[in-house]
Order: sequence, then C-alpha cells, then structure tokens
Amino acid sequence: MIQYSLKCADDHRFDSWFQSASAFDKLHAAGMVSCAVCGSPKVEKVLMAPRVNSGAARPESAPTPAKEKPNLSEPSSSAEQALRALREHVEKTSDYVGRDFAREARAMHSGDAPHRPIWGETRGDEAKALIEDGVPVAPLPFMPTRKSN
Repeated sequence: MIQYSLKCADDHRFDSWFQSASAFDKLHAAGMVSCAVCGSPKVEKVLMAPRVNSGAARPESAPTPAKEKPNLSEPSSSAEQALRALREHVEKTSDYVGRDFAREARAMHSGDAPHRPIWGETRGDEAKALIEDGVPVAPLPFMPTRKSN
C-alpha cells in the first residue's frame, strides 16, 4: 500500500491510499481518481515527505502534553459545514418518504398527489427511470439520520 497526498484543480488537498504506484497511475489514467471534497477528476500528486521506518527503536523523549481530542461529531471543514447545513435544511423543509420516494415523486409529477418537497431512498434503476420520464430528482450527499453511525 502507498499513500499519496493529492490536490485538485481547486486546490483542495487530501490523502488517499493505493495498492501500488502503478495502481494509482492506472486509476488516474482511467479518470477514476477524484477530489474527496468537490469530486473534480482533475487531481495531481503533491510533494510529500516519505514515511521511512528504520527498524531501530526511537529514543525516549520527554512526554508531550496531552492534546485535546477533536470532537468528531462536529464538522471540521467548510465542506462538512455546508453538508450539515444542507442536511438540516432538507430535513426541516421537506417530508421524508423513505423507500416510497420513487412512487411519491412519480405521483406528484403525474398530478395524482399534491406537490410538496420530499426526500427519501430509491434504487438506482428506479432513479434512472424517474429521470428518463422527466421527473425532476437529484441525489443527496447524505444518508437518512436513522442509518448514520
């Protein structure tokens, strides 16, 4: 395994692991490496310090003061904050219809149900059929709260 520091055309920086250097090259050439923040396929490696294990034990050093542990439930980046705000807005202003999403969206589109903002879950083939039939739908970048860890 090899870890690379990467950045996209918008200067978002992130790390990613690959099976080997050639595996990265192959995936990158196929357009399968994208920015972890914005999804841009324009990604390149950035200069990074190699990790070298000498095998020798490290000399004892003075203990460092304990760092405060980060609160992992709080968003740390502006992208995470934007996703949280989007999620809160969707949950507050629309009805969660669960796995009935495709049926409800189709019924509203055909006029059999009153229009209202909804969100839910559907299989890929159902979502594709909705799009092909002209039903306005869009994927959301989060799962329902009940499925989150």
